[in-house]
Amino acid sequence: MTETATPARETRGFQAEVKQLLHLMIHSLYSNREIFLRELVSNASDACDKLRFEALAKPDLLETDADLKIRIDYDAEAKTVTVADNGVGMSREEAIAHLGTIAKSGTREFFSQLTGDQKKDTHLIGQFGVGFYSSFIVADKVTVTSRRAGLAASEGVIWESDGSGEFTVEAVDKPDRGTTIVLHLREAHHDLADGQKLRDIVRRYSDHIVQPIVMPQEKWDDGKYAKSGESETVNQASALWARPKSDITDEDYKAFYPHVAHDFDEPLAWTHARVEGKTEYTHLLYVPKRAPFDLWDRNARHGIKLYVRRVFIMDDAEQLLPAYLRFIRGVVDSADLPLNVSREILQESKDIEAIRGGCTKKILALLEGIAKDDAAKYAEFWKAFGRVLKEGIGEDYGNREKIAGLLRFATTQADTAEETVSLADYIGRMKEGQDRIWYVTADTFNAAKNSPHLEVFRRKGIEVLLLSDRVDEWWLGHLQEFQGKALASVARGDLDLGSLADEEEKKAAEAEASELKDVIERVKTVLGDRVKDVRVTHRLTDSPACLIADEHEMSANLARMLKAAGQAVPGSKPILELNPKHRVVQRLKGEADRFDDWALLLFEQSLLAEGGQLDDPAGFVKRVNSLLA
Repeated sequence: MTETATPARETRGFQAEVKQLLHLMIHSLYSNREIFLRELVSNASDACDKLRFEALAKPDLLETDADLKIRIDYDAEAKTVTVADNGVGMSREEAIAHLGTIAKSGTREFFSQLTGDQKKDTHLIGQFGVGFYSSFIVADKVTVTSRRAGLAASEGVIWESDGSGEFTVEAVDKPDRGTTIVLHLREAHHDLADGQKLRDIVRRYSDHIVQPIVMPQEKWDDGKYAKSGESETVNQASALWARPKSDITDEDYKAFYPHVAHDFDEPLAWTHARVEGKTEYTHLLYVPKRAPFDLWDRNARHGIKLYVRRVFIMDDAEQLLPAYLRFIRGVVDSADLPLNVSREILQESKDIEAIRGGCTKKILALLEGIAKDDAAKYAEFWKAFGRVLKEGIGEDYGNREKIAGLLRFATTQADTAEETVSLADYIGRMKEGQDRIWYVTADTFNAAKNSPHLEVFRRKGIEVLLLSDRVDEWWLGHLQEFQGKALASVARGDLDLGSLADEEEKKAAEAEASELKDVIERVKTVLGDRVKDVRVTHRLTDSPACLIADEHEMSANLARMLKAAGQAVPGSKPILELNPKHRVVQRLKGEADRFDDWALLLFEQSLLAEGGQLDDPAGFVKRVNSLLA
């Protein structure tokens, strides 16, 4: 019996089915057919940049044409789109290597050889070596004619493929250097052989490419656009954000704003900076004057336009700014971001985190500067975006203190709905001995302003924040203190005014509580499970009673909002506090026949005063009428 020898360990490479791989790339990699033009223009721009760099050492490579540009043309009858450049071009070997090998990037290879200032100065875009194949999204045949700069005219090459996995190569005479790509459009994409449509795509994706993009000029003739025989540049070929700040005027910034914000009003403010270091990027961010119509749609597709080396990638780069700054408009241009291979999706990384953190800090610093130097302008900002900025307290822990400093409030000092008081202002005028920032929440400003819980605070001259936005209840759960001062609700737990409390008042309250002991027990019995407890209050001066939440329980206002939103609310009962000095409470001492009605009335009045709803409105009306009779 012979033994079979076990083979030694081997290392093998993966095999690929080329046709299947091409099919996956063409039909799965890109979600938007317009991407093909961005990719081809980017490749053409790379070719021009490569020639520019190589010509520094070999000026003869420029031949007789030093004016680098990209040309786009179309033939509506033949259903073709042409993208041409006078860049570095390709030799026969390079065409086979770069076009015939999937994911081989000549740009990446060239870029890896650059060092120092050369690398910083380049505008090269291609990274993955797959952008060219996006042509087959819209074309069933692609013809590439190219000649490498420096080679003879007879050494041109034609590369042709239908995207099925095979290609042909043949020699051709090509007098001028560079590359010309002709796309024979599929029937479903014949509409792309249109000058206006191509212009729109160029302006959307490649407007700020360094090289001019030239197209045939069109004129309106006989009900349609027709070529006039002349050419025109269709891109700006200059990115405002890439220019030095010293060369840009305020008018330039204002003129650029409508292009990124689709807003024809002037911006309120902007910040422009280039960040260098481990992560290199440039940002130009604007604060609008007015809120967009979809400000409260947290899923709206808008915000920051993302560029990589001046090539437009996306205009809804939500990863670059947190949701509470979704009103910011502008541009972020990165030297190198970890995009997915189709360049349509950002991949989470430390680079993204660094850009997100840097942009957020710049915006908050800008707002701090406005708040400090121009109160009127900041008031305008707060009126438009104050409510959405409050979301940042809960969303951005690292900048919570900064955001809290930017908040503005209405208070009992002015008793107006104008939100002009900052937390720093409040702390600056706190009474001696006051150690808390007091606030009251309600459904409306008037409800907050007239809350019975404020009575003792008004009598003692203690300022209270009046909060009536729906978002207030949420962010208050994430901010326990500011500058060492705790935030405290006037309607929750035992009222502790600390050193501001009058000792004589404390003693009098204790005596009154003792006198009302029997009354309190009877009220408890009448109300039953409607309340958690009944006790003498320290916070009322004019009202007979009020309802409060226990120290660690949900406020009544928050509970109502959650119920309205269809959320399950944990069962909690309020505490009823009675004002022993009020005539109605005093009357309870000697009341025998109608004690139950008076006790229920006090509870129901207190519930209504804080914006609550009665379980039995008809019973309440009947009791009131009965007691009035």
